Amino acid sequence: MRLKTFLLLAGMIWMLSTVAVGQIVTLDEIQQKAEANYPAIARYGIIEKTKNYSIVNANKAYLPQGTLSAQATWQSNVPHIDLDFPEGMPPLEIPVPDQDQYRVIAELNQLIWDGGNISAGKKSLQAHAELERQQLETEIYALRERVNNLYFGILLMKENLQQQAILENELQRNYHNVLAYIQNGVANEADLSAVKVEQLKAGQKRIQLESTLEAYIRMLSVLAGESLDRSMVFVKPTPDDELISPVINRPELKMFNAQEAAVETQKSLLKARNMPKLGAFAQGGYGKPGLNMFDNDFSPYFLGGIRLSWNFGNLYTLGNDRKKIDLQKQSVDIQRETFLHNLSVQIPQQQAEIERYKKTMQDDDEIIRHQTLIREAAEVKVENGTLTVSDLMKEINAEEAAKQAKTLHEIQYLMAVYALKHTTNQP
Repeated sequence: MRLKTFLLLAGMIWMLSTVAVGQIVTLDEIQQKAEANYPAIARYGIIEKTKNYSIVNANKAYLPQGTLSAQATWQSNVPHIDLDFPEGMPPLEIPVPDQDQYRVIAELNQLIWDGGNISAGKKSLQAHAELERQQLETEIYALRERVNNLYFGILLMKENLQQQAILENELQRNYHNVLAYIQNGVANEADLSAVKVEQLKAGQKRIQLESTLEAYIRMLSVLAGESLDRSMVFVKPTPDDELISPVINRPELKMFNAQEAAVETQKSLLKARNMPKLGAFAQGGYGKPGLNMFDNDFSPYFLGGIRLSWNFGNLYTLGNDRKKIDLQKQSVDIQRETFLHNLSVQIPQQQAEIERYKKTMQDDDEIIRHQTLIREAAEVKVENGTLTVSDLMKEINAEEAAKQAKTLHEIQYLMAVYALKHTTNQP
């Protein structure tokens, strides 16, 4: 019987521990779920597939390109020859083409050399696809800050609610004490009302904290893509701010590099656009007339050859086009420098905040200890009739304010550390 009882208790403890573990939530876990749940994450696949389709299409420019055309025309005049023959010479009849002419033409063109246009185009496609990926990385990275703010907001509300519960228990204890004081003639009904007012105010504060906590949890649930509730244990992270390096590793820097690479590919495209193009062609047709313009019967024909084309009109603007590309690169450099400059101002400010909160937290426990001593002494004075209950309520509120200040400082410290981690993109 004892063995069965032991096994039952052990099973219950195991089940409770399993449930408890299942209720634990960490910041890193929520960050990963929020990123996976972000709708824009699907754009990674779209960007890659679009790039692949575009490159395949670009390679198909090397395949023979065919065209088919047909036309029917009526001409107001046609080629003819008027000859004056000497007298006595027999007349010579030279055929004259009909004024109505018809033609069906099939032409096949094969690119031999395009001046590097296709190769430059594929490099440009790859560079722009990489730029889109880095822009998406930057967008998703901004999501982390939203998750951090909500997560630490939940931690703060939960800590405040715990302090609020302690305050309400303390007020309830003093309420019963005042009832006893009234019976002993040390206090009156007004003193009891003073305690009751503080209890009602504490209840209102608790409702406000619960409402804010519920709102934060709902918003974080939407970002994480799963249902969260206040019964879960949101683990308070314990980062080591001493290990945070001021080296900046933000995805925006990779985006600027990708943007610069995409601009650089325009030079290759510009160069290829101004090169001659060489290709072979074959043309087959059926028409009236055929290649023999004096034959008025429908007949097939064929011709083929090599074609060289060069549109050198673009050379007029080549110099200005290159200058425009250089200006675009300068613009990207300025954006990068501006971004780094803003971060160089922000990082020392965040480091100073971390140090300020660390020093502030060193005194919180001592302040709370003294406020507790003051409150306990005030309770003794009320019991002896040398202090009013209203003055006691002030000391209770002062002690509670000190405890809440400690909680706020701890969360603010964590937020400052993770803000610096976000600014520098440190793991």
